[in-house]
Amino acid sequence: MSGHSKWSTIKRKKGAIDAKRGKIFTKIIKEITLAARLGGGDVEGNSRLRQAVMAAKEENMPKDNIDRAIKKGTGGGDGAAAYEEITYEGYGPGGAAVIVDVMTDNKNRTVAEIRHILSKHGGNLGENGCVSWIFTKKGSIVIDKKLIGEDELMELALEAGAEDVKVEDGEYEVITEPAAFETVKKVIDAKGIKHLEASISMIPSNTVKLDAGKAESMLKLMEKLEDNDDVQNVYSNFDIDEDVMEKLS
Repeated sequence: MSGHSKWSTIKRKKGAIDAKRGKIFTKIIKEITLAARLGGGDVEGNSRLRQAVMAAKEENMPKDNIDRAIKKGTGGGDGAAAYEEITYEGYGPGGAAVIVDVMTDNKNRTVAEIRHILSKHGGNLGENGCVSWIFTKKGSIVIDKKLIGEDELMELALEAGAEDVKVEDGEYEVITEPAAFETVKKVIDAKGIKHLEASISMIPSNTVKLDAGKAESMLKLMEKLEDNDDVQNVYSNFDIDEDVMEKLS
């Protein structure tokens, strides 16, 4: 398992997601606010807002918080900050590709912070386009293998419009085109199959295997980037052997 899915698995095992729920709420509220500002407050008519609200519900965010964020984005609440969306590209330890999506009201502050985090953990900031060609935007639904057989899930997912089902490390990952993500997720949900996570992500076409030393630096880098208040998403194409993973997590 590599990059986006491996990092998600690590966070689940370490309990980091629950420990940082307040920070997750902040990031989702920013996304809801901007989505509403750009595309209006109608959840059904604004696909970006719909996906942001879906993410909020996945994290059990109270409805009042969601409604306030939408109202803020459409101009009905306290003035929304003039967030700017920027994507930075660069490299982590061992040459692993890194993409960092940010939402900031101070571009100069944010780029300085991202550059510092990368350099401190064995990476560097690159030019736009230096690594984005490695990644493709896809829907990703991760399911525990104990919940359903591979053949059954494969049939269900493909009939619903999924592209593929991958099997790794005790989990299935259902891959979809972004446009089919919601439909496939609804079909899986309707069968009562709980997912470990579900999101639209950037999936790499190739990976970079890291040894124990570089793997530890890479995981610290990912954690520090995600801890930054302006960072919304971090993607990478690193790969780490399972024995190394066990020692590090």
